[in-house]
Amino acid sequence: MAEVRFEQVSKTFPARRGGAPVEVLRQLDLTIHDGEFLVLVGPSGCGKSTLLRILAGLETPSSGEVLVGDRAVTGLRPAQRNVAMVFQSYALYPHLSVAGNIGFGLRRSRPRSVPQLLQDSLHRLSQTLPRGLRIPSPREEAISRRIATVAEQLGLTPLLDRLPKELSGGQKQRVALGRAIARQPSVFLMDEPLSNLDAKLRTGTRAQIVDLQRQLGTTTLYVTHDQVEAMTMGHRIAVLSAGRLQQLGTPMQLYNWPSNLFVAQFIGSPPMNLLPVLAVGGDQVQLGSRRFLVEGPSGQALIRYTSGAYEGAITGGLRPETLKLAPAANRNIQAEITHVEALGNEALISCRLLDGGHLVQVRGDPSQQVLPGQTVHLEIDQAGWRFFDAAGEALPLPAAARGLAEAAAEPELPNIKA
Repeated sequence: MAEVRFEQVSKTFPARRGGAPVEVLRQLDLTIHDGEFLVLVGPSGCGKSTLLRILAGLETPSSGEVLVGDRAVTGLRPAQRNVAMVFQSYALYPHLSVAGNIGFGLRRSRPRSVPQLLQDSLHRLSQTLPRGLRIPSPREEAISRRIATVAEQLGLTPLLDRLPKELSGGQKQRVALGRAIARQPSVFLMDEPLSNLDAKLRTGTRAQIVDLQRQLGTTTLYVTHDQVEAMTMGHRIAVLSAGRLQQLGTPMQLYNWPSNLFVAQFIGSPPMNLLPVLAVGGDQVQLGSRRFLVEGPSGQALIRYTSGAYEGAITGGLRPETLKLAPAANRNIQAEITHVEALGNEALISCRLLDGGHLVQVRGDPSQQVLPGQTVHLEIDQAGWRFFDAAGEALPLPAAARGLAEAAAEPELPNIKA
């Protein structure tokens, strides 16, 4: 196990076919704690997989340093870094059995002399002979024990003699995991390992990966674009956009207290509803012709913002669960239902506000009978507001409000350089 640090890492790919150079990572600083499961998310092309490949040694950074523990690994070959990578495409050797694939890295972990290689080969070839005629090899016997242990952990023991073509997608992914686990590396790297599996297999394999990481305690960097994987698997999530770190924190910190509009829209499914509002002084905002009281940490952030004479247009964010269908009342707003998605355990209701015409999504009870075209009233949770300034940055929470926020702390925000 080891801590991983990226220090001012940048990566620029050279220009091709007369185009401009492509800057994929920009002075990125990121620390993954010893034994931590960190999930890296972001849109396509934001630099997630490039960062993973730089740590694995498959790409060289244009500038910056990568450290595993106290050792700088930027200039080392992949085999010298003591990291193991699980690829999206499994990358199994088709001519090797399950046991051969799991043990592949173990057999190449250090150089062997010609006599040692011959002894190992004869040991494997003689396994079908009577016990007295088998060629001994302490190294091969240790590898076989390690393969058996890993296979038992992953439920692969009955499949050890099969070839990859004889396995299902889920079984192939477990073999790829086993190959990484068998080496007992300092760091696991996983590049969207579940994207080729169906929904049911993803759920089971996701839980298995989390359990294994908890048992092994190995530092893990996991790349995904799947919201459910990001929210349920990692100790922390790092959000990337255009090669820059946007926010780093626990899943609930990012969900409840996004650092900017990009994170607010990227984290959560469906995303946060964003509405243009006016800060009218104190702990109140105006949406259309209606004024709303804001409570909790966001209310204190608003008071601090307006006390600096910054009254005016800002963006208000509301998660779908902070809006609910309610009886007609002065404090509620009218909306017309445009679409209803019944998901079994809940209903996602899309509405158009009659005052201003803004579209919002609401999480509703599936037992509520609502239809497109119907006019309803929406109640806003007064503590559910989140606010962002003209630059798209979240209004900072005052020190007195931080203990009331999620995880009793303001989200950990990176130092993003211009």
